[in-house]
Amino acid sequence: MSDVQTLLETAFQSAITRAYGPEYADTDPLVRSSADAAFGDWQANVAMSLGKKLGKPPRAVAEALVKHLDLGTVASSVDIAGPGFINVKLADAFLVAALAGLDGDPRLGVAQTSHPDTVAVDYSAPNVAKEMHVGHIRSTIIGDALSRMLEFAGHRVLRRNHLGDWGTQFGQLIEHMVDRGLDGSDGHGIGDLNDLYRQSKARFDAEPDFAERARRRVVALQSGDPETRRLWSALIAESKRHFNEIYKRLGVSLSDADYFGESFYNDMLEPTAGELVAKGVAVQSEGALCVFPPGFKGRDGAPVPLIVKKSDGGYGYDNTDLAAIRHRILDLGCSRLVYVVGSPQKQHFDLLFAAARMAGWLTDAVRAEYVPFGSVLGEDGKMFKTRSGEVIKLTDLIDEALKRARDIVDAKAPDMTDDDKVAVARAIGMGALKYVDLSNDRIKDYVFSWDRMLAFEGNTAPYLQNAYVRIRSIFRKADEAGLRPNPDAVPVAEPAERALAVELLRFPDAVAQVERSLEPHRLCTYLYGLASLFHSFYESCPVLAAKDPATRSGRLALCGMAGRALALGLSLLGIDTVDRM
Repeated sequence: MSDVQTLLETAFQSAITRAYGPEYADTDPLVRSSADAAFGDWQANVAMSLGKKLGKPPRAVAEALVKHLDLGTVASSVDIAGPGFINVKLADAFLVAALAGLDGDPRLGVAQTSHPDTVAVDYSAPNVAKEMHVGHIRSTIIGDALSRMLEFAGHRVLRRNHLGDWGTQFGQLIEHMVDRGLDGSDGHGIGDLNDLYRQSKARFDAEPDFAERARRRVVALQSGDPETRRLWSALIAESKRHFNEIYKRLGVSLSDADYFGESFYNDMLEPTAGELVAKGVAVQSEGALCVFPPGFKGRDGAPVPLIVKKSDGGYGYDNTDLAAIRHRILDLGCSRLVYVVGSPQKQHFDLLFAAARMAGWLTDAVRAEYVPFGSVLGEDGKMFKTRSGEVIKLTDLIDEALKRARDIVDAKAPDMTDDDKVAVARAIGMGALKYVDLSNDRIKDYVFSWDRMLAFEGNTAPYLQNAYVRIRSIFRKADEAGLRPNPDAVPVAEPAERALAVELLRFPDAVAQVERSLEPHRLCTYLYGLASLFHSFYESCPVLAAKDPATRSGRLALCGMAGRALALGLSLLGIDTVDRM
C-alpha cells in the first residue's frame, strides 16, 4: 500500500479500539511525518490528548497502544519518546515494495475520495470595465490551485467567477458614454474603459444632475431597457476579452463558462428576499429589510445587519451573495462552498454564512468555507504599487515576469532555439509568479521580490523546475546508454536514498492536507523538501555512474519517481515543468 499515512492511521485507530474500547474508535491518532529522521519516519502523537480524556499518564497510554499495535511487516521498529510520542520506522522491505507500487500509478498513491462533494469555488471576481490589477492576483492564483486540487481529489468542482457587472457604477458609466456619443461599437479597449470609468466617477461625485441621470440609468438597466442593455453588453464583452487574455497568459483554468456576474442573480433577488421574510429571518429596520445574525455587533454595540433590501427598494451585494448561496445549494446541489476572498471581508462572510444557516440553506450536510488571504507588499513593506503610486496592472506584472525570465534563459542557455526560449521563459516566469504567492501562508501578507522569486536556490519555482530538468537530463543520458529503471529494486541502504524514498511516500498526505485545509503552501513546502532531498541524493549517490548495475537501475527508478512527484505536484498548483532549461 503506497498511502502509508492512511495505513498507519488505520492501524493506530485499531490499536486505540483494542486498548480502550469502541467508544474511542473515532479518535484521531494524530499520525504525522517525523520532522527528524533520527526519531523514525512517522510519529503518532495521540497519547497526550487521549491520556487527558482517560485521566491516565500519556506515556502509559502510549505503552498500551504500542502493545496493541499490529503493523505486521510494515515497521522495523516502534519506539516511545518523551512523554508519549510513538515513533515508527518503516521496514526496508516494505519501503521498497511500497515504492514499487507507485510504478505505473499516475496518481502516485493519492486515492480519490470515497465521499465526493459538489464544490462551488468562488474566486478571481474582477470588476467589469476595469483592468485587472495586482489586487486580483492572489484570489485568481489561489482559487485556481484549490480548484485543481479538489478536482484531483475526486470532487465535482464548479468554478464561479463572480464578476462585478451590476449596480450604480454601470449607471454612471453608461450615462457618461451616452453623453460622449459612444455607442459601444467604437472599438474601445479595456484601457479606454478604465479612463471612462474614472471620468464617470468624478462626474458622479461632482455633478448632481449627472448623478441623478446615472441613478435613473441604473433603473433602466435593471428593468431591461434595450439600449441600456446593449451598451452594458458591449462593456461585458470587452471586459471578458481582457479577463480571458489574462487568464490564458497566467495559465489559469477559468473560461467563459465560469462567468457568473452579479447580473446572473438579478432575477433571484426578490425570491430570496421573499423566502427570508416568510421564514422570519429578514425583518424591517429603518425602512430597510435586514437580517440580524445573533452575536454580531458594531463598535457602538448595535447589531450588525445584512441588508437584504435597501430603504429605496433596491438590492445590494448582500442580497446578491445570499441569492448566490441559495442558488448554489438548492439549485446546483453543492455540498461545499469555497470563497477565495481577501481577509478584510471576514465579517461579511461570517454574517453571510450565519444568515444562510438561519434560512436553513446551510446545514450540517453543507459546508461553507471562507478562504481569506493577505496583501501583496512591495519591498518597502507597503502596498505593492508603481513608483508613481499607482496600482500595478496585472498585464504589466505578467510582462515584467516574462521579460525577466527571458533574460535569465538568454544568459543560461544562449544556444537554445527562440521557440524553446519562449516556452521555457513562460514556464519560469509564470511559475515564479504563481509559486511566490502559493508558497506563502495565504493568510499572511508577503513581500514581492523579483530577485527572490526568480532565484534558482531556495523555496522557489525555478529551484523545483530545475530539479525536474536535472532528472530529465539523467533519463536522456540513460536512454542513450540503453539503461532502464527497475522500480522493484530501489536501494535504501544509503541515508540519502532512504530519505528520498520515505519522502516520496509522503506525497499522498501532502495532497490530502491541502484538500482539508485549503492551504496550498503545505504542498509547496512538501515539494521544496522533496527537491532538496533529491539534490542531496544526486550529490551523494551516483546514478548513471554507479558501478553496480542493480544499484544503477534502482537509483534511476528513484529519480523517475521524484520527477513524477515534482511534475504532478507543480501541475496541481497550476505550474508547468520543462525538460530543459
